[in-house]
Amino acid sequence: MNDTAQLDITDASLEHARQISAKIDAAIDKDPSEFRVLTGARPTGNLHIGHYFGALRNWVDIQRRGVETWLLIADYQVITDRDDTGPLAERVYSLLTDYLAIGMDPEETTIFAHSQVPELNELLLPFLSLVSDAELRRNPTVKAELDATGDRPMSGLLLTYPVHQAADILFCKANVVPVGKDQLPHLEQTRVIADRFETRYGHDGDERVFPRPQALLSEAENVLGLDGTKMSKSKGNTIELGMSADETAKLIKKAVTDSDRHITYDPVNRPEVSNLLLMAGLASGRDPHEIATEIGDGGGGTLKAVVTEALNEHLAPIRERRAELAADKGYLTQILTRGNERAREQASQTLAQVHAALGMVY
Repeated sequence: MNDTAQLDITDASLEHARQISAKIDAAIDKDPSEFRVLTGARPTGNLHIGHYFGALRNWVDIQRRGVETWLLIADYQVITDRDDTGPLAERVYSLLTDYLAIGMDPEETTIFAHSQVPELNELLLPFLSLVSDAELRRNPTVKAELDATGDRPMSGLLLTYPVHQAADILFCKANVVPVGKDQLPHLEQTRVIADRFETRYGHDGDERVFPRPQALLSEAENVLGLDGTKMSKSKGNTIELGMSADETAKLIKKAVTDSDRHITYDPVNRPEVSNLLLMAGLASGRDPHEIATEIGDGGGGTLKAVVTEALNEHLAPIRERRAELAADKGYLTQILTRGNERAREQASQTLAQVHAALGMVY
């Protein structure tokens, strides 16, 4: 095993990833049946427009294009960096409701929860034998997650976070993962684990047990929070998908702008104003520069009114559907139970292959 796998993303490796992503994107249009996607999120709070514009809309598009999609509710990963789970069941159902409300179709997509698929989590054991302690500590994903916890000691689960992510991807034989460029290192770690498993336990002439998953890169614009900093559930600077139109309007009124009444789209010099213009542009499908020109000397008040109208109009059908879903707990439970059962079936098949490769069939 090579303990010096390079997981840092250089300009050259990023460009290479973009080229591969472009080829995959084109190939999906020709034959989506060649691909299987794994994606998902941690149920640490309600989803917001940063999630929606940054990733969720892309997931719906992938599903619409006919790609088999597996959608994870990563409940075990909630405890990587905290001492309790909080209102976890409530948040799991909230996440499921958001997934369905934005357009993820349970007839087309398998939606499941980590904790309900023990066969998936058992893959951690053989996978952990394929990585070193030093390699995990150098992983940019681990470093970033640790930095976000302040001075909190690193838990064993946080240290092995990339290995758990590899199990998520590989258990269902996903060969495509939609990610942003910052998530490329963890996908590279997954490929390292898949390759090392084949090298150590594969047999000449046999088909690979695990594919080498590639990134379908998202070039979506990064939406900041209403205070001009990173949008985060913990900062309270978000607009959640499930909020009402009135709640949205009140939050946008408090959004940070600047003293210049003439509205321009200038992300470098006017990040707060430009972020609001970006929100309006993403919600309306228009160019932020064009919106800025129309507002002109209207100032922050006019800008906030435009953003409020665009967001509320765009989110209205999602919120209506979300309210309907939230009122039918039995239906949500049925969807999650069915997804968990399908995930367990797939994970059991994969684990059987792993046991056979390891010689653990007795």
